[in-house]
Amino acid sequence: MRIRTISYFIREALKSLYRNSWMGLASMGTVAVSLIIVGLSLITVMNANYLAARLESNVEIIAFIKSDVSEDDARALKNEIQSIPGVSSVEFRSKDQALVEFRKELGEQQNMINALGGENPLPHLYKVTTISPGDVEGVAKKLELFPQMEKVDYGKGVVEKLFSITRWVRLVGLTVIVLLGLAAVFLIATTIRLTVFARRKEIQIMKILGATNWFIRWPFLVEGMVLGFTGALIAVLIVDFSYLAVIDYVQKDLNLNILGLQKDTRFLLLLGGVMLGVGTFIGALGSGISMRKFLKV
Repeated sequence: MRIRTISYFIREALKSLYRNSWMGLASMGTVAVSLIIVGLSLITVMNANYLAARLESNVEIIAFIKSDVSEDDARALKNEIQSIPGVSSVEFRSKDQALVEFRKELGEQQNMINALGGENPLPHLYKVTTISPGDVEGVAKKLELFPQMEKVDYGKGVVEKLFSITRWVRLVGLTVIVLLGLAAVFLIATTIRLTVFARRKEIQIMKILGATNWFIRWPFLVEGMVLGFTGALIAVLIVDFSYLAVIDYVQKDLNLNILGLQKDTRFLLLLGGVMLGVGTFIGALGSGISMRKFLKV
């Protein structure tokens, strides 16, 4: 394609944008609103997945050792536990360490410990984390087979519900994003179709004079890409600044770091790049789809 031809396409696209400025603004607004909804939904889903992943990674197994097992024998179990398939890390905590930590948690209320008369009723224990959240139940069952174990606790029932909820969050989030994406394509294609319809006679005259379909189509594709990119850029700025403002408000004013919002802005840059690409593609796609009817002369 010659540079002169490319410059012609760009000039025609800019002329069309100028002549049909109101239509162009409507198209950009449609792209912006659609991608704002998709972007905010995607951010919500990403944060839900991020929080779910954090909750899953914090699930650990507590294995309590029987009271008649000595500390040396209890420590000797570490290698055996570490060799269980699916185990990520193993931490031993003696009964004396557990008592020290318990004292710290009680603070000034030491009456309960003082009433024990110097005895330590706490057992030795192991804290075990798994490579994958799905390994928790299997590892816990293998730990229960150890004769030295008194009890193995990993929040059975609660953990299964947690994993079930996180799966549903991911599934529902993905479904919402796909549906909103399809709705955005439909809205943008319909809006750009109005722009093409307003110039249908011009297209038909060019076709009769012998212009090829692609020669007619390219200015409209460029126009659609400009509209899509501009609308997407507006959406990216609104979504990114809104999210950064929410993070700042939640962390500083409400002091709710427990919500676990993503603080790494690199995913915002990635999201922005994806939204710009999608907006440009949707603009071109909407123009292409809308022109099919008018190129049949």
